Amino acid sequence: MRVVFGVLGPVTAWDGAGGPVALKGPRHRAVLARLVVARRRVVPVARLVDDLWEDPPPDAVGAVRTFVAALRRALEPERPPRAPARLLVTDGPGYALRAGPDEVDAWRFERAVAAAAALPPEEAAARLAEALEWWRGPAYADFADRPWARAERSRLAELRLHAVERRAEARLALGLAAEAVPDLDAHVAEHPWREDSWRLLALALYRAGRQGDALAVLRRARTLLVEQLGVDPGPALRGLETDILGHAAHLAPSPAPREAAERVWARTAAAYARAVPSGARVRLESTVGLLRDLAVTGGGGLEAAREHRVAAVAAAEELGDPELTARIIGVYDVPAVWTRVDDPGQAARVVAAAERTLASLPAAGHDAARARLLATIALESRGASSPRGPRAARRAEEIARRLGDPALLAFALNGVFMQTFHRTGLAPRRDGIGAELVDLSARHGMPVHEVLGHLVRLQARCALGDFAGADRHAAAADRLAGRHELPLVGVFTRWYAALRLDAAGTAPAAGVEAAYRSAAARLEGAGMPGLERGLLPLALLCLRVRHGLPVLRTGEHTDWGPYEPWARPLVLLDRGRRGEAARSLRAVPDPPRDLLCEALWCLAARAALAVGDRGTMERAHAALAPAAAELAGAGSGLLTLGPVSGHLADLAAALGLPG
Repeated sequence: MRVVFGVLGPVTAWDGAGGPVALKGPRHRAVLARLVVARRRVVPVARLVDDLWEDPPPDAVGAVRTFVAALRRALEPERPPRAPARLLVTDGPGYALRAGPDEVDAWRFERAVAAAAALPPEEAAARLAEALEWWRGPAYADFADRPWARAERSRLAELRLHAVERRAEARLALGLAAEAVPDLDAHVAEHPWREDSWRLLALALYRAGRQGDALAVLRRARTLLVEQLGVDPGPALRGLETDILGHAAHLAPSPAPREAAERVWARTAAAYARAVPSGARVRLESTVGLLRDLAVTGGGGLEAAREHRVAAVAAAEELGDPELTARIIGVYDVPAVWTRVDDPGQAARVVAAAERTLASLPAAGHDAARARLLATIALESRGASSPRGPRAARRAEEIARRLGDPALLAFALNGVFMQTFHRTGLAPRRDGIGAELVDLSARHGMPVHEVLGHLVRLQARCALGDFAGADRHAAAADRLAGRHELPLVGVFTRWYAALRLDAAGTAPAAGVEAAYRSAAARLEGAGMPGLERGLLPLALLCLRVRHGLPVLRTGEHTDWGPYEPWARPLVLLDRGRRGEAARSLRAVPDPPRDLLCEALWCLAARAALAVGDRGTMERAHAALAPAAAELAGAGSGLLTLGPVSGHLADLAAALGLPG
């Protein structure tokens, strides 16, 4: 088993599938950390004793040997008794960790930073960005007070700061000055003594068209260095200020295309700010248009767009103009493919505002505005059991078709899609919606909704077991996403690749689990908590149930998120607590009306079969019957529990129903 060690944060280890290795107590981790610091060299037992204890106990040497033995069992669980250890070896008077150069994150980080120095700017920026993501906190975080870790912690911290600055230099070389500013701003705030960081920040601001801000940064750096650190700015900072004031030619190299775009943006924004009064209502409408574009950038952009959208709607309502409010709400036609909202509170506020605005619009006219409000209600109330969402979706579609407005129809169809989960087995209906979205959007130049159509079809074809068709839609979505800079699309297509591997049945469970974990890493920071929370544990649960594996590994603690009611009975059964599992199962509600409905019903069915809960078996059989031709959970494009028909057959046999 390959083991990877992590010291860029709390000391830990992962197995070949990406799962944590149980390292036991703090002294076990201290032994491991001390051996990593030694970089494959032997550390005598006497030195380990001195490093582990200020006042060693009488049997300290025996304790160290016990720690080493436990670590060996954890790191090489499949090693035969009395076979020599491969990783944590005995050598002369002590021990050494013979990890490979790629098996310690700190060692990989060092090599990545060194390699980046010889790469062209684009590759260097990408390599450094990836390497910086390996950090989970301060190096050797558990052992900050240990003398043996101090020098290594300082060296790695300095190397990390160096990597941040070199990444900024690479971005500047690529003409991405505006992109470099936020990271550099945070960097100098945390490490104000680093003159090179101040220089890079000022240079980035200047190249982004913000000369005044660049000079202000240099003044701030001078004040801080003189008043707080007692040193004068070096020649690089002093020279940069002179060069900026004199618009030195070497500060403004020929801009790359993206840098030129940044300058156009900055100048246009400045002209807009000068020309449009600060209280003008057109500013509010323009802001929401920007938020719509911001939402598809993913990560912080999506979260910020959601937050500011609610504020914009509230501001519009305060003006008492229902027509303006209708435009503010309706212009945010950001496509949605996941059926659980990211922030239920925000969604509820938007729905309430849309309902109030609908009631306040004049009785005559404003059909397009009404359709957009109705589509918004349909989208933001997805997963709810109220009949209001489906009615709003149908009415929005009717109006959009009558008006012949392609963009309005695409928005309405998104709402219709979100309301096609009132029962199981509706993958063919959603496939038809996706096909219309693809055709409509391609004909009218709406790439974002065209991507939505491909993702909807990807999900539907997965549910129907047509993975060749799903492959085509995944590839089409990725092509469009690359062309139009839509990074969130990759989250869904990477998850689909893991599902594809899972459904093929040719890879071992450990390999599939690793693929799911890799896909889950793409979710971190994507700004989609409604998708992220509990999804990886649910995917692994489905995988393990299908393969007859233990639901949880020893020592594994899982946040099931919203899926806890359906996972809990199986977890209890896995632990041999049948009575508790039966009681837990009786409290399980019907699954939400969403893309994972079939999968959750199947989990409930497996638990019901195990404990003989006839009532739950009957409910599950009735709910799953319409989806007999589908793969359970695969309609999400993310995970699967295999053919629904197999679960139905097991339920029918247990209930004594016809096959």
